Amino acid sequence: MVIKVFLASSSGSTAIKKKQQDVVAFLEALKLDYTQLDIACNEENRMWMRQNVPEEKKPTNGIPLPPQIFNEEQYCGDYDTFFDAKEDNSVYAFLGLPPPPGSKEAVQADKEHIVQNGTHAAENPDDSQAQVEEEEEQEEEELRQLEEEEEAEAQEGEEDDLEETQEEEAE
Repeated sequence: MVIKVFLASSSGSTAIKKKQQDVVAFLEALKLDYTQLDIACNEENRMWMRQNVPEEKKPTNGIPLPPQIFNEEQYCGDYDTFFDAKEDNSVYAFLGLPPPPGSKEAVQADKEHIVQNGTHAAENPDDSQAQVEEEEEQEEEELRQLEEEEEAEAQEGEEDDLEETQEEEAE
């Protein structure tokens, strides 16, 4: 799946340029595969973008402004919805992509017990969360055992020191 970002290379609006740069920079930072499609120099790109932005997402004048983001032919959103997704740590969901393991979005999805197909864990139990909890409990138990062993060793060391002192005093 390739993310398509429709941009205007020769926009006179500083705000549009900044928004375009923000989207592109963020996608690059995530190392996502994306394509920039220029609507200023390519009439086909401009027409495709305008035709594929859903009616309910178009501004009142009917002409969507760049940047507009698609996952292949699936409309993702404009800059404002992208920004909201970025703030909510849900960019992968916004783009229609599975979050990479260990990412904030993946952790958040695990916490909410949401399975990839959209059902809740109660409807479709996911053992991965239970496994994570079990591993955390096991790690905590191992830490407790280590602390107990260290404490026991420290007490033995104190007892040995006391015995040596008593033996020295006796001599």
